[in-house]
Amino acid sequence: MNDAIIKLIYLAAAVCFIIGLKRLSHPARARSGNAIAATGMAVAILTTLFHQEILSFELIIIGMIVGSAIGALFARMVKMTSMPEMVALLNGFGGAGSALVAGAEYLRYMTLGQTPPPDVAVTIQLSVLIGSVTFSGSIIAWGKLQEVITGTAVTYPLQKTLNGLLFAVLLGVIIYLSGWFPNPQLLLVFVGLSLVLGVLSVVPIGGADMPVVIALLNSYSGLAAAMTGFVINNHGLIIAGALVGASGIILTAIMCKAMNRSLGNVLFGAFGAGAETGSSVIVAGQAIDQPIKQITADDAAMLMAYGKQVVIVPGYGMAVAQAQHEVRELAELLEKKGVTVKYAVHPVAGRMPGHMNVLLAEANVPYDELYDMDQINPEFEQTDVSLVIGANDVVNPAARSNPESPLYGMPILDVDKSRSVIVMKRSMRPGFAGVDNELFFATVTSMLFGDAKDSLKNLIAEVKEL
Repeated sequence: MNDAIIKLIYLAAAVCFIIGLKRLSHPARARSGNAIAATGMAVAILTTLFHQEILSFELIIIGMIVGSAIGALFARMVKMTSMPEMVALLNGFGGAGSALVAGAEYLRYMTLGQTPPPDVAVTIQLSVLIGSVTFSGSIIAWGKLQEVITGTAVTYPLQKTLNGLLFAVLLGVIIYLSGWFPNPQLLLVFVGLSLVLGVLSVVPIGGADMPVVIALLNSYSGLAAAMTGFVINNHGLIIAGALVGASGIILTAIMCKAMNRSLGNVLFGAFGAGAETGSSVIVAGQAIDQPIKQITADDAAMLMAYGKQVVIVPGYGMAVAQAQHEVRELAELLEKKGVTVKYAVHPVAGRMPGHMNVLLAEANVPYDELYDMDQINPEFEQTDVSLVIGANDVVNPAARSNPESPLYGMPILDVDKSRSVIVMKRSMRPGFAGVDNELFFATVTSMLFGDAKDSLKNLIAEVKEL
């Protein structure tokens, strides 16, 4: 195929990627955006196969069929609650794929007895480094999300120093491998050290920061792909990788802003390392014991059914209980009784960016009823009841009032300013940040303990009786 035609096809694929990303910015257009971007990727893959005159089409076709089947199986069987874990794994697979392609190119040069130009040699090592770090870091992120590994921040003496030394050693190996070629044994050591760096980089990050970590690892996978594109001189891969890398780092910045923390603090602050699980709450630096107020399902139903406005605040507890459909049913019942129902969605609620939006969209909640933090916060003072379903850190008033809290300065949903607050939780356990929630002890708050799905079913039954 003519090179000019190939470049035009890659340009068309890139346009599909950009349009797809743009449409992903709104839930109503997300599905079509995903389809457009996937079409662009399919075109880029097929073009590459024919342009490079790859001969082993049998193996490629088998690989595509097996990979597509696995992907379709994941898409159908993985629950929405497990979507963050799947995203983490997909980030890791992307990084591993880039590292393998770059490594194969290194071996190709070695087999041919050729020495790659210095810029190509350096790019190969960078692709292997970033791809390997992405893979092992994503596996650790998956383990934390799946609770196979502790979700708290794991720290040890001289941790930052060790990571810094390891990174310096890897840079030295990149320089050495680029000048003294070939050295396959040292390349394997380089891969091993890169995998260790990925593990050590993510282990000290607590569960509360997983949305940021997932976005950052997504950016890493894009950078690794772009580097690999330069290695094999593939414009489509360069463009796709650059778009993923850029969008991932932008999303990372948005997540950090939502928590009012820097990326450095997320990566090196060991946020959530020492969880507080006591029954007291820290107020102005002092631990005080306060009784909590419980509420029954029938009282909660009456409180909401006779209010003018109810704001529903979903959190990870709703995701765990798979209660999004019950939430929508309750909202529809309240609306039939003349109650205005709105949803307050915090940017970092759940375990990945947009987690709550995805769940509510699955339950066909109208998009115009979803409000972000800046839109909904001014309305809480006019809200009769705020129903908090499994959310914790994103509604903790300590973020505003307690300078000694690790949450201090993080923008939160101001549910404590509502006339009444009903918090649905299984227990008094703290959230991912490991700190007690002042909201649970507030005079306006009533606790409704139990599985969110069961509690919502009871609420629905009681509302129907009113």
